[in-house]
Amino acid sequence: MAKNSTLPGSSTPRKLVDGSLIFLIALGVAGAIGVWFLKGPDVFWQILGHEVVFAAALMPKIVAGVLIASALPFLISRDRITAAIGPESGWRGLAIAAAAGAIIPGGPSVTYPLALGLMAAGADLGAGIAIVSGWVLLGLNRTLIWELSFLPADIVALRFVLCLPFPILLGLATRKLWKDFAP
Repeated sequence: MAKNSTLPGSSTPRKLVDGSLIFLIALGVAGAIGVWFLKGPDVFWQILGHEVVFAAALMPKIVAGVLIASALPFLISRDRITAAIGPESGWRGLAIAAAAGAIIPGGPSVTYPLALGLMAAGADLGAGIAIVSGWVLLGLNRTLIWELSFLPADIVALRFVLCLPFPILLGLATRKLWKDFAP
C-alpha cells in the first residue's frame, strides 16, 4: 500500500456539507412535502415537533460518543492499541475487538465513533469491522435485556453461539481483502 494513501479511521478532513447530507436533506424535504400534501399541515407539524424533541434527546449521546472516540488516541498509546487490535494482532486481536464490540452498551451513536476512534489510534480496518460486527451480532446489552425477555434461553444461546465466529471471520476477510485490494 502506498505510504501517502489514507486509511479508514485516520484523521481525514471532512466536508460539513457533502453528498450524503444533501441526499438526506432531499429525502427529508420530499417526505415533508409528501406528508404536508397527503396528510395535511397538522400532521406535518405534529411529526416535526416529535422528531425535533427526539433529535434533541439524541444529540448529547452523539456528542459524547464523538468526544470519547476523539479522546481515545490521546488516552491510550498507539503502540498499545496497535499491539492489541492492529494489523499484526491476528485472531487474538480480532477476538478482542469482537468482545469489545459485544460489551459496548450504547447504540450506534457510541459504537461507530468508538470504532473510528480506535482505528485512528492504531486499530486496523479488520478490527473496526470486528468491533461493529461484534456489537451488531453479539451485543450483550441487547441480548440480555431484549432477547432473553422475549425468547426462550435456549434459542438465545443457540443464536449467540452461531453468531460468535462471524465478527472474527469478517475481520479476517477484511484484512485479506484490504491487503489485496487497497490502493
